[in-house]
Amino acid sequence: MLPALVLVLTLSGCGESIARGRIERALTGAGMPVPVASCMAGRMVDQLTMAQLRKLEALKGVNRSPLEIAAALQKIDDPQVMQVTLTAAGVCWLR
Repeated sequence: MLPALVLVLTLSGCGESIARGRIERALTGAGMPVPVASCMAGRMVDQLTMAQLRKLEALKGVNRSPLEIAAALQKIDDPQVMQVTLTAAGVCWLR
């Protein structure tokens, strides 16, 4: 029953909202300022799959420098995740 509920929530858009919040928390947990993390999460949810977004939760943890975050992204070993994340970071930091 739980997998069916997850599927319904995902298809209804609730999954996107949940994913956005989780990614925003992971980014702020990694040291991103809240406005930048919020901006990035919105862009990333629109461009990455749920499986790719789950991989990004590996960033959650102690505050990291931008170089440490980039190194963690490389460990994910997904070029699209790296490209989308770095592009979102660039756009959102410049806002």
